[in-house]
Amino acid sequence: MSLITLIEILAILVGAFSGFIEARRKRMDLVGVFTVAFITAFGGGTLRDILLDHRPLFWVTHQEYAILIFVMALGASPLIRTLRQIVSERLIVIADAIGLGLFTIAGVASALDAHMPLFIASMMGVITGIFGGVLRDIVCNEVPMVFRDGKPYAICAFFGSWMFLIMRKLELPHDFALWSSATMITGLRLLSWKFDMRLGR
Repeated sequence: MSLITLIEILAILVGAFSGFIEARRKRMDLVGVFTVAFITAFGGGTLRDILLDHRPLFWVTHQEYAILIFVMALGASPLIRTLRQIVSERLIVIADAIGLGLFTIAGVASALDAHMPLFIASMMGVITGIFGGVLRDIVCNEVPMVFRDGKPYAICAFFGSWMFLIMRKLELPHDFALWSSATMITGLRLLSWKFDMRLGR
């Protein structure tokens, strides 16, 4: 298994988890829980693949990803119902921040593999990082978090994308560039939330 595949799997798991939490907060049934988790986990990567003209889509090629989300959904409802007292906005923000970092770097790497220009690669990273959460919030009848909390979100993904691109340009070790860039994105997002940093408000 390549490192980028591992990062993609971790991103899917974290994205699905944030979808589970939000679906349970909205008191959805099993179908709703699976649907929200599915679009959160795969939404950003699907849009990326469409824009990059990758066929078939990554989750179609790897059906085990979709099966994993389905199996997780079966056990997620009773588990989260049991842990309802700790299912809060803080938990969603943490899961979202980790997913943002992992998805963004997976998106940048995929764009580079498709020989995209650097700026387009950075935008593919941002799209991959944020779009699953946008779809999750829309389906759950919420204004997407990226648009409403006023704290850096897409900007964290954008900076992290460029950190990865610069490190690759400097020919630093690929694995180090991947993990350090994903960690920086997650760290920036959590710091902005913790210290209530806001943009234009």
